[in-house]
Amino acid sequence: MLLARRGPARAVCLGLLLLAFAGDAALSAANEPAATPPAAASEALLFASPTTRDHIGRIVVPVTINGRGPFRFIVDTGANHSTISPGLVQTLGLQPSAVASIVLDGITGSGQVTFVTVERLQAGDLTIEETDLPVVSADVMGGADGILGAAGFTTKSLMVDFQHNRVAISRAVAAAVRAESTKIHALRLTHGLITLQTLVGGVRVQAVIDTGSERSLGNLALRDALRMPGRRGAVVQVTSVYGATEKIESGEIQFAPTIVIESLRITDVAIVYGDFHIFKVWEMTDKPAMIIGMDVLGTVPALGIDFENQDVYLASVRGSDNMFAVMRGITGDQMQKK
Repeated sequence: MLLARRGPARAVCLGLLLLAFAGDAALSAANEPAATPPAAASEALLFASPTTRDHIGRIVVPVTINGRGPFRFIVDTGANHSTISPGLVQTLGLQPSAVASIVLDGITGSGQVTFVTVERLQAGDLTIEETDLPVVSADVMGGADGILGAAGFTTKSLMVDFQHNRVAISRAVAAAVRAESTKIHALRLTHGLITLQTLVGGVRVQAVIDTGSERSLGNLALRDALRMPGRRGAVVQVTSVYGATEKIESGEIQFAPTIVIESLRITDVAIVYGDFHIFKVWEMTDKPAMIIGMDVLGTVPALGIDFENQDVYLASVRGSDNMFAVMRGITGDQMQKK
């Protein structure tokens, strides 16, 4: 997640997250067995490495800048603005602003950075003309060339096939995908965030879909709401949480009770609870809220988000192996040609 602002006027919210904890999450439709994550993909592909016990992949798409590329950008549905790495700035011969005039708000804190102006950014059917990109360097980017802020999408659709390492950014969700998926209507917030009304152990929670977050996070209100008599003996593990800024925050890790999203049941999820900066930026501190990260999202065969109609699609484990063949946009084969 990333929120940024130039001086006092503009903000960018970035939701990249890294922490030293490994665990598995299982998601399944009601009364169905949980999907088994496919074997880990080669690091050379890195469209979306499937979840394994010690590695969480993120969604990566090829992006062209000013007609050059493609370059590897992480798709972050928790970010309302795209960013660029210092290395790519140098490769493209761009001149950063003279002063650090954009303020970034990330999971753990805020910081000021410079920016560059690009004539065109293109990914699939998405084209952005004349835009300023904050220059961001962080360990959580894992060598990527930038971040594609999907929270800024308004009319596009994002589709990710985790089983075949394919990603598409297109005008609409393909009929084959809609037919083979569970559709969940979402709520779009002010910052462009896609949220789902969720139950965690019977507690009503506002859940943000965040493909830039390695792990699922919870605010303190959710932690406190779940501290029922039967859970007081739960083991708490403390970890360090790293975001897109230099600040590091601590978090408490506990396995959550069953998470329910309409007909879906999510089990074995280790949520990291903390007083994280991003929840304050999003004004999500008073009521239970959480971020659903790639530890959960990466276990389904495929994920789709229709930003215009505010719908989320989660593919069934029984879905067709060829459900993404009809999609227009970016494919893993194109990425390998880089």
